[in-house]
Amino acid sequence: MDTLRAVAALPFDVVGEFREPLGYERLASGDALVFDRRGHAVYGVPADGSAARKLVAIGGEDGRVIEPSAFDAQPDGTFVVADAPNGRERVQIFTKEGRRAGGFQLPGRATARVTLGALSLSGVGTLQFTGRSVLISQPETGGLMTEYGLAGTPVRTIGRLRATGHEADRDLHLALNAGIPLKAADGGYWFVFIAGEPAISRFDAQGGLVFHRRMQGRELDPVLAAIPAVWPRRAIDGTEVPLVSPAVRTAALDPAGRLWVSFVVPYTYVYDGLGEKVRTVQFQAAGLNAPNSLSFPAPGRLLVTPGCAEFDVR
Repeated sequence: MDTLRAVAALPFDVVGEFREPLGYERLASGDALVFDRRGHAVYGVPADGSAARKLVAIGGEDGRVIEPSAFDAQPDGTFVVADAPNGRERVQIFTKEGRRAGGFQLPGRATARVTLGALSLSGVGTLQFTGRSVLISQPETGGLMTEYGLAGTPVRTIGRLRATGHEADRDLHLALNAGIPLKAADGGYWFVFIAGEPAISRFDAQGGLVFHRRMQGRELDPVLAAIPAVWPRRAIDGTEVPLVSPAVRTAALDPAGRLWVSFVVPYTYVYDGLGEKVRTVQFQAAGLNAPNSLSFPAPGRLLVTPGCAEFDVR
């Protein structure tokens, strides 16, 4: 196991402005974007890290965000935010200055499926912005992920739902098929299941399954042992839903095409393009860091939240 120590970070007084940073992306210009989920905001930070400027603020109207759940950015500074005004799922696209450049609503109402502490992941709990499309985990469509054009038109659905043994309980079956969609540089796709038995699936550019792997290791033994046979339920907006806790916190692809997966226990596994585990990592940044987002601004460099820290991962 490798223990990596932070080589840089945003200043403490800047990070202190964020209530819950859940995304940290460095742009080609050297400036950075920080997604503050609990603060209902996206901030811009100059390359010298001297200050944070709010680019997108709280609000239900177009151009603002309310109850945001997911964020992703491109190197040119364009970014997307998923939120849920009045319980309606919405994806908005912004310029690097924070101006709304487009967006679309999804049918139906936001439903919490997977819960991590105070964070409830709905149908747009995770997404990836490719610059030309948006990938969303949407098991209710019958597939693992759906790719949308920037106007909100579905382009394709990729991957079949995995067997869970809970098919008779639709809400639980869908929760155990929620995950993190990722587009690879070769045009293919990865999908990381976030709840139930940890697993990854790899798809080719046409959406065909290449392989499916279970994620295992002694570090995950406590996680696997804690998976219940019967999931508790709770009432949300008058409807009972299963209370499903995740095994995975976040995942990302590095510039070399390796998949990094961070778990609810403070370990990160790294997989090569064939789905073989090649590395186990822990992060130290003012203490042991359990990442809730990962991004790679350049080969060998990794940005992590919640601490907005930078690591040399070579």
